[in-house]
Amino acid sequence: MNHLKEIDPEIAELISQETTRQRDKIRLIPSENYVTNAVLEATGSVLTNKYSEGYAKKRYYEGQQLIDQIELLAIRRAKALFGSEGANVQPYSGSPANLAVYFAFCRPGDPIMGLALDHGGHLTHGWGVSITGDFFTPIRYELHPETHLIDYDMVRDLARKHKPKVIVAGATAYPRIIDFEAFASVAAEVGAVFCVDMAHIAGLVAGGAHPSPVPRADVVTTTTHKSLRGPRGGMILMKKKHRKAIKKAVFPGLQGGPHNHTTAAIAVALKEAATDEFKAYAHKIVENAKHLAASLNEKGFNLVSGGTDNHLVLVDVTKLGTTGKPFAQALDKAGIVCNYNTVPFDPRPPMDPSGVRLGTPAVTSRGFGKPEIEQLAGWMAQVATHIDDEAKLARVAEEVKELCAGFPAPGMPVE
Repeated sequence: MNHLKEIDPEIAELISQETTRQRDKIRLIPSENYVTNAVLEATGSVLTNKYSEGYAKKRYYEGQQLIDQIELLAIRRAKALFGSEGANVQPYSGSPANLAVYFAFCRPGDPIMGLALDHGGHLTHGWGVSITGDFFTPIRYELHPETHLIDYDMVRDLARKHKPKVIVAGATAYPRIIDFEAFASVAAEVGAVFCVDMAHIAGLVAGGAHPSPVPRADVVTTTTHKSLRGPRGGMILMKKKHRKAIKKAVFPGLQGGPHNHTTAAIAVALKEAATDEFKAYAHKIVENAKHLAASLNEKGFNLVSGGTDNHLVLVDVTKLGTTGKPFAQALDKAGIVCNYNTVPFDPRPPMDPSGVRLGTPAVTSRGFGKPEIEQLAGWMAQVATHIDDEAKLARVAEEVKELCAGFPAPGMPVE
């Protein structure tokens, strides 16, 4: 970063410190990962200089000969990787991708149906503080109070009663496999567009470590980072009959010119995700998550739904004598980064909920396996019993740093 250090040493120093933080700490936020050097290089390329409103071969500016090839390549790779009939790689991220789906198929006030935020859904599935819950009429299904699994009877009953225009399946804090077939059946019965938000599990789907929603859904939205290990962007996969509606909704409906440097990096990530190495990586994410769940369970942690089928573990920590926020803050001091999170039927407020959310994509990118996962669970148990012991937390942080030094992360300079 020689040029950056010369022009803006303050920003250069902050980036350097962030690099050190990502290198020396164990990152367990399920939506975070490490991208490869190839993805970083594409993201930081001269493609950021080019404006490209419109779509390939139908642009409003000249000079698109190479940009069109990049976007078409990204589309072809997305369709091939996920087996979809159509793909749009222009959404700026997952939230705009979801909004584009609603804009394509709904009018103001129309009912949309999604998993409640406090039961593991996303803001953009119709929560009140989001435009999706204010501009449209949200219908929220929940988890079963005993199993903490999606209540498919409730889904069917609500759909029959409210006749939503769009039904969204997908989650941001749900550790189990979603029954896409059941959702597709309900959507067909009530005449709704069936949309799956697979932002969290896209990498698992690409690697064959999770059932794919593409054959059953009308539209599938996703981010391109998280478990897919690409740049911060978005993507929409769709049936052929919906391609025109989605294109119009993304541009000119919601966005201007696409971010070409991101499009190129998406193409790179999709190529990487088509390899045997990535398939092994995706299965290892799930293996590590299940082992983390089992290890935490042995140490007395209370796991929502009892375990996991995917990349994340949701833990209710109140039985340990603490709550989500102070536990997450103590873990951070100990070099273990996660996020505090509500649990189903949580009596506590969102800013200090009962739980924490843990994920294994980033640690799997570093090469962690069962021994490291078990060591991690042991550190978490130590933190839980020494949550106010600053010296103990500092000692754990040093041990964490030592472990991380033996597992260099993709795209990160070695100290």
